[in-house]
Amino acid sequence: MIDHVELDLTVDFQQRIVHGHAVHHVREAEQIDAPVLLHTNGLVLHAVWVDPGDTWVEAEWELRDAVPGKGRDLLVTLPDGADRIKVDYASRPEAAGLQWLEPGQTAGGDHPFVYSQGQSIYNRSWIPLFDDPSVRITYDAVLRVDNGLRALMAAEDRSDPSEEGVFRFHMPQPIPSYLIAMAVGDLAFREIGPRSGVWAEPEIVDDAHAEFVDTEDMIVAVEELYGPYRWGRFDVLVLPPAFPYGGMENPRLTFATPTIIAGDRSLVALIAHELAHSWSGNLVTNATWDDFWLNEGFTVYLERRIIEKLFGRERSEMEAMIGRDDLIEDLDDMGHEHPDTRLVVDLAGRHPDDAFSNVPYEKGYLLLRRFEETFGRTTFDRFLREYFDTHAFETMTTGRFVEILHDELFTKDPEAAARIDLDVWLHQPGVPDTAPVAQSDAFGRVDAAAARFVGNGTLPGTEAWTAFEWIHFLDVLPDDLEPARMATLDGAFDLTHSRNYEILCEWLILSLETGYRAADPQVEQFLLEVGRRKFVQPLFEALLGAENGLDRAQEIYERARPGYHSVTYNTVDRILAEESAEQGE
Repeated sequence: MIDHVELDLTVDFQQRIVHGHAVHHVREAEQIDAPVLLHTNGLVLHAVWVDPGDTWVEAEWELRDAVPGKGRDLLVTLPDGADRIKVDYASRPEAAGLQWLEPGQTAGGDHPFVYSQGQSIYNRSWIPLFDDPSVRITYDAVLRVDNGLRALMAAEDRSDPSEEGVFRFHMPQPIPSYLIAMAVGDLAFREIGPRSGVWAEPEIVDDAHAEFVDTEDMIVAVEELYGPYRWGRFDVLVLPPAFPYGGMENPRLTFATPTIIAGDRSLVALIAHELAHSWSGNLVTNATWDDFWLNEGFTVYLERRIIEKLFGRERSEMEAMIGRDDLIEDLDDMGHEHPDTRLVVDLAGRHPDDAFSNVPYEKGYLLLRRFEETFGRTTFDRFLREYFDTHAFETMTTGRFVEILHDELFTKDPEAAARIDLDVWLHQPGVPDTAPVAQSDAFGRVDAAAARFVGNGTLPGTEAWTAFEWIHFLDVLPDDLEPARMATLDGAFDLTHSRNYEILCEWLILSLETGYRAADPQVEQFLLEVGRRKFVQPLFEALLGAENGLDRAQEIYERARPGYHSVTYNTVDRILAEESAEQGE
């Protein structure tokens, strides 16, 4: 099995490819009696070598037939004594794991940008490797880039400043392959704390630094709860707005969307979430994508504990209530009996992203909160800390976790354990009746304000409202609100031009649902500039329900799609194709 990878790659912006070689170190090679498996997807393979002695020789290898979305397996035969495989290759411009951005798609407008996105199985489109979370590897890498640009990787930076355009990296901790990540662009750095900082384009780096000033306090908060941070540094790289996710927990260098820079630190739960992955996901990793909830449910739980510790219980409860609303909305869309609403899903024959939803995040969180409320916070915290310490740098299946749960928690309090039906939580669809319910007095007041506004047009008193209260307010307004009432709200609070992307997206969706056409130009601008799937998907869905929706959506999408990452455009492609089919086009 592969346990270490060496990369030496040139980043070619002109051709939109990376090319070079990957050297794979094979553990216990003498025991291998079958070909070594590497995953590829669209790679151009120039040569494959093995080293049975002191020199490289051509290997015996074959590519299996392509599987849609997953690529082609590369099988390499190792002769006796060989313990390394070298693959000379190049990616293709359409590699799903890389997004190449023109200068016009960046804040500065003068330099191109490229970044990788590995989760779930996209790194195989720019590196031939064993691209499965069940195996952890270390790696070294050299990236060669155009002079004047900065290369970063989610690893220790060992670059020599005297080597212009050459950047060297080392990842000493074993990680699953999807966490290998790189970015190249015009980038600047600001230090936050002794082991934390932010990278971003020079035009936005100061705003990002101000937004993420609590990062070091977040690290300390998690360490006090669940043990030491084991990755050296925790830096954040703010990518251009085409990035399809809120964040990606690449160790040492979290990738983040600029849409969380609201100017008031109201959306930094995302930073808490990606930091929490340094324990759940990066330190203890789901062994299969069927067990994705072990990464995300745990992480949402840790995230909200961080938020509570730094910003108070009221804020963490509001975020939990919004999360539950998002979960129920997904269940309504999917059907509460859909098999993908189980925590443990069956992805046999499917792409891991086919089951993507809020279920592993929010239903997983609810299960862990159920443990906390049943066994007591102190007991459950002690269990989690021991879990992370004992199983650090391991992969985990749901079955193995259940064994640990029984041994370390359930058997010590059988009466409490009897109140939790794990089979219902893990293997049955929907949300169990015993799921915890977050409570917020603030949201009760917001509900009352919303009722008054709908009933008699009384504008809410929002002077002390947080972003979460605004989001909840917009979410509970009816989708048949009169456009004139929408205009009153917009005139009072200028929601069409909100700097907070979470608020703005809720407002634009409501505008489309209510027929408030004054927001149409902002809908178009938003979809042309922002590639975050969380926003793009519901906006296109709302657009399809509006007047002349399909025509408008297709016209905007034709211009927007070239700027989207494959994660986003694959989702929108499906939505528009389904709508076209329903309308008989």
